[in-house]
Amino acid sequence: MTRFPGGPSQSPGFLLWHTTMRWQRVMTAALAPLDLTHAQFVLLACAWWLGERADPPRQSQVGAQAGTDPKMTSDVVARLEGKGLLRRAPDPADARAKFVLVTPAGAALAARGIEVVEAADASFFADVDAPALGVTLSALARISD
Repeated sequence: MTRFPGGPSQSPGFLLWHTTMRWQRVMTAALAPLDLTHAQFVLLACAWWLGERADPPRQSQVGAQAGTDPKMTSDVVARLEGKGLLRRAPDPADARAKFVLVTPAGAALAARGIEVVEAADASFFADVDAPALGVTLSALARISD
């Protein structure tokens, strides 16, 4: 049935699934008072972070940073735009591309969201070696700064 003698509770994939689901519930609860879904927070924070370090990012760059597909990125960015947290502007060099510009309200909410998410993360990961886990998860996700 399974290569794990103790059953699925020994499967890293099954454990990762349960961990991810639990962590997502924690993030959802932490972000609810800010009226942000987890996806909205991630895309807003990525747009803010990218925009603070360079020229305003294109929507495709924000999605790549967040790891979201183009359709999801577009839908969530549109919702954030509707909330007045960011706006999109055409890229004069590419008619198909849009820049994502974080509004002052969006920047303030991104900063507050980062505080909330980092506090929730600190609590969630308090009982594990977070730096070692970060190295492992980076290797599994195949991402780096």
